Amino acid sequence: MIVILKPNTPKSEIDALIDKITGFGVQVSPVIGTELSILGLVGDTSKIDPTQIEANRNVDKVLHVAEPFKKANKMFHPMPTVVDVNGVKVGGKQLAVIAGPCSVETEAQIVGVAKDVKAAGANMLRGGAFKPRTSPYAFQGLKYEGLELLKEAREATGLPIVTEIMSPYDIDRFVADVDVIQVGARNMQNFDLLRLLGQTRKPILLKRGLSATIEEWLMAAEYIMAGGNGQIILCERGIRTFETYTRNTLDLSAIVAVKNLSHLPIIVDPSHATGKWWMVEPLARAAVAVGADGLIIEVHNDPAHALCDGNQSIKPAVFADVMKQIKGIADVVGREVR
Repeated sequence: MIVILKPNTPKSEIDALIDKITGFGVQVSPVIGTELSILGLVGDTSKIDPTQIEANRNVDKVLHVAEPFKKANKMFHPMPTVVDVNGVKVGGKQLAVIAGPCSVETEAQIVGVAKDVKAAGANMLRGGAFKPRTSPYAFQGLKYEGLELLKEAREATGLPIVTEIMSPYDIDRFVADVDVIQVGARNMQNFDLLRLLGQTRKPILLKRGLSATIEEWLMAAEYIMAGGNGQIILCERGIRTFETYTRNTLDLSAIVAVKNLSHLPIIVDPSHATGKWWMVEPLARAAVAVGADGLIIEVHNDPAHALCDGNQSIKPAVFADVMKQIKGIADVVGREVR
């Protein structure tokens, strides 16, 4: 349920109305603007008679929200959320471009790639320290050593680092060492992990699950937001369909749908979506064209010998070309690329 207030309602009367509504046993999320103020009611609103709320002289109207996600809902938060990552804005006019290898392998590799992608225009560095793999015999990442190498790359370049968390037991370490905590597709519905991340105030990159609907995806974001952490970046990384030519099927319509339903920023991962390096550039252009707030792209200095996902990784020189290509698209749609 959403309560829309009349313009110029005094703060004292807004506070009094909030106190009255919380007496019904629901949580109130106020969005106070210069002209429009909204109160979002989260919880069991079935016991609330809307006419009682509308009787208040400061209330313009009361609306019911059909979607189960509330805090992630655009109706609760009409203005787009902009997530600030050490000065890098995700959801603003400038596109966020996150680039780097699937896995951290050596100091020379991660620092070298970090310098290359920064020179090409990336504003954040990705790299896997803990790797969820289908096979238990595949390379699982350098783990804590990988985190330390990512920190060295950040020190060398100034790029904020983005890496995936696997276990709730590592949250304190990630909060201390990482700039953006990534929740991978396989953990999108790890609700215990999501609840604990909601207690942090770190930006969270939430990837869409392999077979998740858009509503399920937004409900996963809701788990984090319910704990008080609204710093969420959604990531479309392709979904599992009957098609086997590509690793996954990139759902570009999800960007448009999320923009209509939610205020949260959304970026696209064309690398995992296709599993083919030569598809990354055209799909990166397409993602920017339909309104994505950024990209996350796998870049490796030697894809042929990468320990993980070399077939979907592009070389630094190709990444530089991608940046030039998306700049032209960004100019057309009113966005900027560094």
